Amino acid sequence: MVEIGTHRPPAIDLWDLSCPDWRERLKARRSLIPDLPLNRTLADLAVGYFDDLRLFDVPGTPLCRDAAGDWFRDLIRAVYGSLDQSTGRRFVRDLLCLVPKKNSKTTYGALGFGVVALLMNDRPGAQFAFLGPTQDIADTAFAAAAGAIRLDEGLSRILKPKDHLKEIEHLVSGATLNIMTFDPAVVSGKKFAGVMIDEIHELGSKAKAATVMNEIRGAIQAIPEQFVVMITTQSAMPPAGVFKAELEVARKVRDRHAESKTQRYLPVLYEFPEEVQRDPAQGWNDPDIWAQVQPNLGRPASIGIMMEERDKALEKGQAEFREWAAKHLNIEIGLALHANRWIGADHWEAAALKGLTFRELLRRSECVVFGADGGGLDDLFGFSAVGREKGSGRWLSWGKAYADRGVLDINKQNAPRLLDFERDGDLVFIDLTQQQNTDVSDMVEMIMLAHQEGKLPCNADGDVESAIGLDRSGVAVALLIDALLQAGFPQGAMRSVGQGYRLQSAHGQAARRLKQGSLKHAGQPLMAWCVGNAKAEQQGHATVITKQTSGVAKIDPLIALFNAVDLMSYNPQPAAQPGIFV
Repeated sequence: MVEIGTHRPPAIDLWDLSCPDWRERLKARRSLIPDLPLNRTLADLAVGYFDDLRLFDVPGTPLCRDAAGDWFRDLIRAVYGSLDQSTGRRFVRDLLCLVPKKNSKTTYGALGFGVVALLMNDRPGAQFAFLGPTQDIADTAFAAAAGAIRLDEGLSRILKPKDHLKEIEHLVSGATLNIMTFDPAVVSGKKFAGVMIDEIHELGSKAKAATVMNEIRGAIQAIPEQFVVMITTQSAMPPAGVFKAELEVARKVRDRHAESKTQRYLPVLYEFPEEVQRDPAQGWNDPDIWAQVQPNLGRPASIGIMMEERDKALEKGQAEFREWAAKHLNIEIGLALHANRWIGADHWEAAALKGLTFRELLRRSECVVFGADGGGLDDLFGFSAVGREKGSGRWLSWGKAYADRGVLDINKQNAPRLLDFERDGDLVFIDLTQQQNTDVSDMVEMIMLAHQEGKLPCNADGDVESAIGLDRSGVAVALLIDALLQAGFPQGAMRSVGQGYRLQSAHGQAARRLKQGSLKHAGQPLMAWCVGNAKAEQQGHATVITKQTSGVAKIDPLIALFNAVDLMSYNPQPAAQPGIFV
């Protein structure tokens, strides 16, 4: 249980909401909320309201006092007990709680930050909202809130559930609680005094989610006591969009890396440390440590049932197993696996090499080749470098992508992820309406740099040969060829790499090398996404990975990697001396 300090918060602008000892707290199963000088009166009042609510859909309709775990009471104390009554502002304005499935977060959230919010509110006509990612979750939340009210004669006199509107009205203050799906068209323009968002990880693919979140938080100017509570499981896909952004802020605050402006942000993350998450064999797939991230254990979650569900998932394959781990243990998935995936995807994450940039790859390699692949305006222009490391002979890979900014409107479902990759520095947007060809010029610059350092493969006469692997059918690739010729590269420097079934040798060799550790990569989220998107299709005796089988999910940078792998498989040799065109 979180410790409560003085009766009234001290006269300071911000609290330290970091929790640098969270690893030790997890192991000891202690609260992940640091000791805070909460307003004891408000904190106890809010918890008292919550404890007296009943779970309408549980046999015997038990009180939350008996059914709920202390972990959730800590969240309630932190939010309601952080109100500075002299200024009307909260010291805890935003809260992100990452908690696995089977911890009753939807029900508790609807009660603790829905019904209790109405009871703790002093603002006439205030609007509160519970936002779920789907109608089913919103319906579940409303049923829990309305059911608890109807089981309490006293509450029924002041709170009125309206089933047809999914709304609960406070008959005295006029405040309302709306329980609905996260629909930008409905949420936009509202000024909420408090918002509870369930399963925010589901919003990662919604293009307008970030804008709506900004609008919600914008009400703080008019409603200083506003709170935004987000309770979610981990995503079965790599985190993206608003979920990725919120998770990054929460981890920075938790680890005391954030700037002071984020210090009204309370992180409560039931997740294993990165080194434990990285390896299922030696880390998180050990039932003895599962209790660390299951705060509601026994209510009704149990290790025995979790083990049964784990074993069932394993029988169905790696994709099911990873999804189970994401949902029940909050394991962050680096890439998505599916039944018809490229076999190399199983070994991709383990092959990451931290700190590998293009410059570092160039420095460590004795020979470097490149691959490029790009389609139309709705595609990425993928670019990849593969170097053969001096001494070890390992292959090192690094990738980048370019796209016309219009792709954000063409493929809106991919927009949040693409913007994430732009922030990472691995995707560059260009504006073709301004006749920009910075994608091509950037690629030529990197290829030229490798040439000047004598890293490109050459023939016996010292001419650059088979250094850039291309699918010549691509429109953007044709522009790259023209730019390379203008830069002085001979025709022989560019090699057409067969696609479709002809690329089987390259992606088969890449998969083998990933598994045996002789192909390492830079660990870029962009490339992990492309690897997760790649779908394999059996055509006769060949396994084919093409953009057609992957649909709108982009894999161009991965195809560029395969093109480079094809060239490196011929064991090219660099020039004896650094090259320069005469």
